[in-house]
Amino acid sequence: MTDNHRSAEPTATQETAHAMEQALDWLILLDNPSEEQTRQFHAWLAADPRHGEAFARAQAIWNGPQVMESARRLDATPRVTALSRLRAHWKPLATAAVLLLGLFNFSDLPLRLQADHLTVVGERQRLQLEDGSQVLLNTDSAFSSTFNEQRHVARLYKGEAFFEVPGNRNLPLQIDAGPVTASVSDTTFAVRYLDGVAQVQVQRGDVDLRANRNDTHVRLSAGESIRIGPNGFDRPARLDANTDLAWVQGRLVFENRPLSQVLAELRRYYPGWIINSNEQLANVAVTGNYRLDQPLDVVRSLAHITSARLQEFPALVILN
Repeated sequence: MTDNHRSAEPTATQETAHAMEQALDWLILLDNPSEEQTRQFHAWLAADPRHGEAFARAQAIWNGPQVMESARRLDATPRVTALSRLRAHWKPLATAAVLLLGLFNFSDLPLRLQADHLTVVGERQRLQLEDGSQVLLNTDSAFSSTFNEQRHVARLYKGEAFFEVPGNRNLPLQIDAGPVTASVSDTTFAVRYLDGVAQVQVQRGDVDLRANRNDTHVRLSAGESIRIGPNGFDRPARLDANTDLAWVQGRLVFENRPLSQVLAELRRYYPGWIINSNEQLANVAVTGNYRLDQPLDVVRSLAHITSARLQEFPALVILN
């Protein structure tokens, strides 16, 4: 009886989430409130200190860059018109924003329909290609492959993949990833393609690269990394496999990285929003070694070591 009674009591997390849901309702109503609604709102604020905190957070999220970006994606008309459309549907947006900005990007729909293999946010997937190559797809990736007598081709439409390609083959494996095409044999390397920029990191062997826009060529050797953007190749850089390829072993490793960069990487693995509302934290240097399948625990650890306050909601965490 006692256990049943306890399970019926709302937890602090449930009460906080309920306050946030009410705050979202008030955010809509106060766009054009009546006198009675204004009176009820002040009564709601006075009823519980969590109500004021929740409403302040709802306002911060609404006015933040994530919702502005949603407006741009949903409507090509001027910002005020787009935001007006979004404000009328704030609660559905609050629920769907995770899908829109995190789990699934609707602008990627055509390429995802072409893909043979997809990973959702936070998922990794191991593949074996027809030529015996082993592929590890990282979070939120889209991938396909085609093999015939003339060509062996793999395509990374989005995301990140780690390849272990055997030697002694008649045809090299060709990997297409946005602005670059790689040709490889007997090689271990990673390809990352996000936001129009590709990065190739070679752990073992050599990789021949071609920039698709200007047909320039670069050969990378073990221990080297290079970025390829719309304008072609950057200069090769040294690869730190223990850090740069830690995700292959299921880890996220950061060495003196600004918190803003660390959070940007964590967002790739967390199926929701991670928001930093304290700009003073952005440049705090972070060093750590974390499990990539527990991004929320990583955020909690970061909040602890930076003395930041962390507030958690369903599919939303806020550092301040």
